[in-house]
Amino acid sequence: MGELRLLLSGITKRYPGVVANSGVALSVRAGEIHAVLGENGAGKSTLMKIIYGSVKPDEGQMRFDGREVVIRNPQEARALGIAMVFQHFSLFDTLTVAENVWLGLDKQLSLSQVSERISLKAAEYGLDLDPARPVHTLSVGEMQRVEIIRALLTDPRLLILDEPTSVLTPQAVDKLFVVLRKLASEGCSILYISHKLHEIRELCTACTVLRGGKVTGVTDPRQESNASLSRLMIGAEPPALERVAPQTGGVMLEVRNLSLAREDHFGVDLHNIDLAVRTGEVVGVAGVSGNGQREMLYALSGEDTRASAEMVWLDGRPVGALGPRPRRALGLHFVPEERLGRGAVPALSLAQNLLLTRDDAVGAGGWIRLGDLRRQAEELISRFNVKANGPDASARSLSGGNLQKFIVGREIDAQPKLLIVSQPTWGVDVGAAAQIRGAILALRDAGCAVLVFSEELDELFEISDRLHVMAHGRLSPSLDRAEATVSQIGEWMSGLWSPAVQAHLADVEHSSKEVAHDPA
Repeated sequence: MGELRLLLSGITKRYPGVVANSGVALSVRAGEIHAVLGENGAGKSTLMKIIYGSVKPDEGQMRFDGREVVIRNPQEARALGIAMVFQHFSLFDTLTVAENVWLGLDKQLSLSQVSERISLKAAEYGLDLDPARPVHTLSVGEMQRVEIIRALLTDPRLLILDEPTSVLTPQAVDKLFVVLRKLASEGCSILYISHKLHEIRELCTACTVLRGGKVTGVTDPRQESNASLSRLMIGAEPPALERVAPQTGGVMLEVRNLSLAREDHFGVDLHNIDLAVRTGEVVGVAGVSGNGQREMLYALSGEDTRASAEMVWLDGRPVGALGPRPRRALGLHFVPEERLGRGAVPALSLAQNLLLTRDDAVGAGGWIRLGDLRRQAEELISRFNVKANGPDASARSLSGGNLQKFIVGREIDAQPKLLIVSQPTWGVDVGAAAQIRGAILALRDAGCAVLVFSEELDELFEISDRLHVMAHGRLSPSLDRAEATVSQIGEWMSGLWSPAVQAHLADVEHSSKEVAHDPA
């Protein structure tokens, strides 16, 4: 390792009701890949924002390349050679990918030159990205690709990555790790935030652990196990999931030959999608962002009502042309991948956000029983261990993981007949992820039908009873979890399921559907 690239001492940041960072010390050497590990709300994001200049510390000092610096804004950070990929993105929806990237680069470059560089970098790292595409047409995963490319184009001396692999196939993760190791060998320092402990152990050479805003340990993750890292992070190992064999019933959700043209030029057409989800089972859908998941989710949730009624069936009723509200009345609840903006209104309190999908606190004449809302929010905060300053805390004041716990808890608590979840544990620490997955399995065991869209293969293998893969707007046949392998699913995520395999598994799935529809 080279000389010290970054040295923090005594970094403290206070917010009303919480101390996000308390006397934090951190040192990163040139060429080091250094993990920052901690549960949701431990202060990781605040510390990274302080390094990047988007948050000002109340106390403490920062040295960069041997000299003391005070970074007042991200522009000054970029001038020093610091680049960051945020978990919550900082992109302008109305601009194109190239225009967003251009904002953070040398203005001597023309927009066409930036577009060319984006295409070259995207090809080099295996990140499919169209520079001319407007950001508002991108999925969450595709937005993360924009942030990664934007950071890499600045040739950083310190690169901060917050959950960078959530959009990648296993093969692409391996390729990204090769790139990061190459960057480190050339002297670039990398601060790596991830809740995937196996990634940290494989990639990083040092690890600083935060708990409650304080440093609780510095270790070499290569010498640790997942269990020991969990103990450092949350004080205990996450509880093991208890799986029992599914007791499946009738078909709750059935999709029949769903085909929809994309609504905009940059969307994805859906082709002949067939899917069945029974009560008492979890069906997982794997795939890289931008392969039609968003379009399919819109069609299932009722946000897109262009399908014919008979293309989507819920509990034996054709609902393809119904909107979200009547589908909720039939028992469908939905957790979108975008937490802020679709899953929750940023400026509203947690209690008020319950009204988005639940109306049991609305009395006669439309009067809202605010006391009932606050009580329900308090119960969810307690049940799902949400770190928040009470039911009146605004949604945007929570860390990403804690907001996710609240949103998932809100929908599970509604006792749905069918729960559709997109990216259930994206950016969530290992303890909270285990809690969310356990709640999903408990819901399944209570007779709910659950459909999970996730780019986290380990998660899908852990909670799913059957698996599909989505690629290029098409849905693969299903595989029993016991028969599926990570390498096979990874290949299918690139659209590589053979016609022979498709035909065989289609026959199997058709037979299983006939059994499900058999009144006997």
